[in-house]
Amino acid sequence: MPSMHSEPDRNGETPTPDARLLAGAGPLAGVRVVEIAGLGPGPFAAMLLADLGADVVRVDRPGGSVLSGDPALDVTNRGKRSVVLDLKTPEGAARALDLVARADLLIEGFRPGVAERLGIGPADCLARNPALVYGRMTGWGQDGPLAQAAGHDIAYIATAGVLGLVGTPDGPPAIPVNLLGDYAGGSLYLVVGLLAALHHARTTGAGQVVDAAIVDGAAHLTSVLWGFMAGGRWHDRRGVNIIDGGAPFYAVYETADRRHMAVGALEPQFFAEFVKLLELPPNAPGQRDLARWGELRELVAARFATRTQAEWTAVFEGTDACVSPVLNLHEAADHPHLRARASYAEHHGLLQPSPAPRFSATPNPAPRPPALPDTDRAAVAADWDVPSLNHEP
Repeated sequence: MPSMHSEPDRNGETPTPDARLLAGAGPLAGVRVVEIAGLGPGPFAAMLLADLGADVVRVDRPGGSVLSGDPALDVTNRGKRSVVLDLKTPEGAARALDLVARADLLIEGFRPGVAERLGIGPADCLARNPALVYGRMTGWGQDGPLAQAAGHDIAYIATAGVLGLVGTPDGPPAIPVNLLGDYAGGSLYLVVGLLAALHHARTTGAGQVVDAAIVDGAAHLTSVLWGFMAGGRWHDRRGVNIIDGGAPFYAVYETADRRHMAVGALEPQFFAEFVKLLELPPNAPGQRDLARWGELRELVAARFATRTQAEWTAVFEGTDACVSPVLNLHEAADHPHLRARASYAEHHGLLQPSPAPRFSATPNPAPRPPALPDTDRAAVAADWDVPSLNHEP
């Protein structure tokens, strides 16, 4: 994607966009992003853009947020730069608009109408920069009966029908942290929308607003299940289907040391390998013998209970039985495969996930430390040619 903001190099020459990309700055090198500081999915979306090489300037509020913790440890703030502006003052809003005038993308996560009241809503920003892509990240969306209601990930995925999918049939729904709502249904859909609209803006010169709602994204994630239901292959309740724990060959089992193994032996050849390595008796129920699934589950559970997680891992590691140990985060970071791929790595003394996905021609830049509030004001003022930032807010 070509840059609209190429800067002169040390020799006074303006490098081509391709030269900047091939320098290892990432596929979004030259793309400028204004992130209005918030919590959750907005910062994660901006981090992903920074991981891809975009120049993300985070507009922090004076005093920071009591919920954000130590900014030096905020991994979702890595690779960004920070300026502090008081958007509740006309001066702060005006300086934010000066940044917007030089940006390609903007991310904000206010309730509907708040950005407009601050003077940095879509109309204000597009008036300064008609090619801007204005990204709005909310839980409920910009309209609808709940648009003004407070909420968090758990409420959004509950309403979208996603929370009710996870858990056992006789227990309450299991909470999948905030990964399915905030990040999968929110951040990732916002980034897809921003990049699609950026492509359109660079083709036509016309910006637009991207309304990314977590309820919409979470609902969209269930697309395949609606097809399954239409074909009679999915029951609209949890824990009774083939990939939600209902099948004994796609489930989690406890080991002798009260750890767990995850089994995903869906295909017949993988199930056959699983049965062989688990050493089930010859008369064990078959994979498709639905009437005896309860009996098969008991047999599998009894076998897993005879050895520790480490022992079963040694049995199944590297086979086609599709069985893996359930690891915690630190164990995952130390797993040989993830170590070999550097899926987790230490950067600037902080262990964290590495950027993903990976690119052959435009590799991701190495993550920079999380941005500390207002430490980049002078550099951003110079790089983005926004001299008004040099004046105290």
